[in-house]
Amino acid sequence: MKGYNKLVRDKIPEIIEESGKKATTHVLSKEEYLAALEVKLNEEVAEYQEDKSIEEMADVLEVIQAICVARGYTLDQLEEKRKVKAIECGGFEDMIFLDYVE
Repeated sequence: MKGYNKLVRDKIPEIIEESGKKATTHVLSKEEYLAALEVKLNEEVAEYQEDKSIEEMADVLEVIQAICVARGYTLDQLEEKRKVKAIECGGFEDMIFLDYVE
């Protein structure tokens, strides 16, 4: 028996069962869920940093969206905030690196 002790996508237990194995799971409380999402975000960012694939980028985005909803925001609110910040401060298209400020 291999222990994982981590948040997984909703269909993972079903996929495990279909492979002939048995998955033992439980549903987290809201507080546990938010904490597990934070851990998952770090895990997914590390995986993206390692291989830079679009699949890992998608996983990072999925976790960020889940955190947004779990904290009581909508994805529309998140996108609106992103747009406002882009208008006020710009994006990252110009590749500006700040060396120092005197």
